[in-house]
Amino acid sequence: MNIEIIPAMDLIDGACVRLAQGDYDRRTTYGRDPLDTALRFEAAGLRRLHMVDLDGARAQRPANLKVLERIAARTRLEIQYGGGIKSRTALCDVFSAGARRAVCGSVAVREPDCLAAWLAEFGGERLILGADLRDGRIAIAGWSEETPLGAAELIGRFRKQGLQQVICTDIARDGMLCGASAEFYAALQGEFPGVEITVSGGIGSMADIEALDGAGLRSVIVGKALYEERITLEELKRCLQNA
Repeated sequence: MNIEIIPAMDLIDGACVRLAQGDYDRRTTYGRDPLDTALRFEAAGLRRLHMVDLDGARAQRPANLKVLERIAARTRLEIQYGGGIKSRTALCDVFSAGARRAVCGSVAVREPDCLAAWLAEFGGERLILGADLRDGRIAIAGWSEETPLGAAELIGRFRKQGLQQVICTDIARDGMLCGASAEFYAALQGEFPGVEITVSGGIGSMADIEALDGAGLRSVIVGKALYEERITLEELKRCLQNA
């Protein structure tokens, strides 16, 4: 298997949670200490961690930087952090707290010149575009506000500015364990071969990951399936050892 598996860690009030279809009122808490979870991911051989600051997405500024600092200091995981990054100051705070990469979504829609400037300053290897889709259209501000943009249109805005990585989340499938649309993601990856399209939303089994791998996708984020042991860390460890 060639696809990189990236575990997700969504945070509210400093605890690991998962939402269903982006609904803050439909959340499950899976552990009070995110560091313990991160250490287990690292022990299984996983290399990256996708950290989503759900409080920050609502507050319009990063709100769980202390959690980021602890995990960055105690593990070797490459952390990509998103949620509430609306200014250069917030972006620098996220990097200073230990994130290797920052995920920017709302600012890409509302202030595209700002994200273009950040790409020029920090590089495409450190900035990730967050393209969250509901019914084929980009949603921003913690998925509370919809836009008329499609994923390809948003990605196309930044391709010439050095964009290298995009996380594309299917909101309707997020937390539902119903599988991802391999055909959609494969088509998007084919349209932008120089950009890594990371699949997010709906992963419920190893078979789902294998389907994406077979379709040529390069990376996938796994959340609820890990926390509910639909996919176990032992399975991932064996998969990584055989890669």
